[in-house]
Amino acid sequence: MSSVRPVIKLVKGVPTSDGDGVRLTRVLGTQEAQMFDPFLMLDCFDTAQASDYVGGFPDHPHRGFETVTYMLEGRMKHADNTGREGIIGTGGVQWMRAGRGIIHSEMPLQTDGRMRGFQLWVNLPAELKMSAPGYQEFEADSIPVETREGGVTVKAIAGTTSEGSVGPVGGGAVDALYFDITLPAGARFEEPVGDERAAMLAVYEGSVRVAHDQVDALTGVFLGSGGRVVVEAKTDARLLLIAGKPINEPVFWHGPFVMNTREEIVQAVNDFNAGRF
Repeated sequence: MSSVRPVIKLVKGVPTSDGDGVRLTRVLGTQEAQMFDPFLMLDCFDTAQASDYVGGFPDHPHRGFETVTYMLEGRMKHADNTGREGIIGTGGVQWMRAGRGIIHSEMPLQTDGRMRGFQLWVNLPAELKMSAPGYQEFEADSIPVETREGGVTVKAIAGTTSEGSVGPVGGGAVDALYFDITLPAGARFEEPVGDERAAMLAVYEGSVRVAHDQVDALTGVFLGSGGRVVVEAKTDARLLLIAGKPINEPVFWHGPFVMNTREEIVQAVNDFNAGRF
C-alpha cells in the first residue's frame, strides 16, 4: 500500500480584496505561500454583503496560465474581448486557458444574497503559454457527486476518483485533480493521487485532522510526497483536494501575466499596451 502524504506546511488564508473591491480570502499566492507548482493562487470568496462583491472584476488581461472559477453559491457573468459570454451559476465551473492573451471581465449577476466560491490559477508549461485561449464550462448537473462510506461525498470537477467518477473538466498539461469533499463529523476520506502529482487541500468549513495536524476552516494544507491523501473530520467539514504534476520551470510573474523569463513579461506588457491581446 502506498504511503500517506504528510503535511509540509499549513497556511491560514489571508483576507484581501481584488477587482473592484471584492472581498477575498487568499489561501495560496500569499507572502507565506507564494506558489505550489503547478498552482499559483487560490482565492475563496464568501459573503452575503452585496457591497463586498457587486463591483466584480471589470475588464482585465491574462497571459500564460489558466483560471478555474468554481461557484458554490451565486451567479457570475463572464465576457471577453473575443465576444464570448457565459454564466457560471451555483455549483458550476469554468476552466479558462488565457494562453497568449485575453481580456475578460467577471461580474456578479446579483445585487443581494450570498456569493461563494473559489478561483484557482494553474500555471502552463512554456510550450503552451502562447497557445490559443479556450474554455471548459460545465453546470452543476454535469458534475458527478459520489457517495462513500460514512456519508462522505466527493464532487469530481477534474480528474477521475478512485471509485471511477470522472470530472467533466480535462486536467490539461498538469493532469489536474479537483475534488470538492464533504465529510460528516467522525468520517474519514482517503484517496490515491499518484506520486507524480503535487497535492494540496483547502479546508473551507469545519475542522479536520490531516496526519497529526488539526486544520480549521480557511486554511491551506500543502502535502509532501506519497501516494495517498487521508483526512479525518473532527466536525462536519468541507474541503477541496487539488493536485497536479509540477512543471518545474522558471516562473516570472507580474500581476496578470505569468511567463518563464523577464523578457517575456516585458513582451506581454508591451503587447497588452499595444492592443495585441
